[in-house]
Amino acid sequence: MSKALMLIDIQNDYFPGGRSELKEPEKALLTAETALKRFREMLMPIIHIQHINNRAGALFFLPETEGCRIHERLTPADGETVIVKHAPNGFYNTNLGAIIGKMYVTELVVCGMMTHMCVDTTVRAAKDQGISVTLLEDGCATKDLAFNGDELPADTVQKVFLAGLNGMFANVINSSELRI
Repeated sequence: MSKALMLIDIQNDYFPGGRSELKEPEKALLTAETALKRFREMLMPIIHIQHINNRAGALFFLPETEGCRIHERLTPADGETVIVKHAPNGFYNTNLGAIIGKMYVTELVVCGMMTHMCVDTTVRAAKDQGISVTLLEDGCATKDLAFNGDELPADTVQKVFLAGLNGMFANVINSSELRI
């Protein structure tokens, strides 16, 4: 079994001052940064996913803005794969599946943003591709949502989406439990 680290959309617009600030993105960034360092030290494959929003009326991740750039602490190194996507699912209209196949990767270790959107859809799509996923719960971040007049705090959104993914679509663990 070959593992790769996948970092989904850890981009500037999700941090303070960005156009779509998440709750405590710095905590998830620290976990992602630690995982990235470990994978680099072990010379294991790393895949960066970057969302560039080319949809009419988009409010963040706009092309050629500082907000759409991958956070500087996770800047891809030479030889690391960068997949640019334009939809929540990292596999949709990209060559992600083919690249994973060429790397002979059978398991993805995932950190990313937003848990309820791009992380959720990409993890579910990985399962459809026959790829196992270990999702680092402390390496993900989301934001408050509203539905039918109810306010849903980010902590609740995070727990609900992680619970929905755990078991069927991913092995959701704390980064302290990761063995590579």
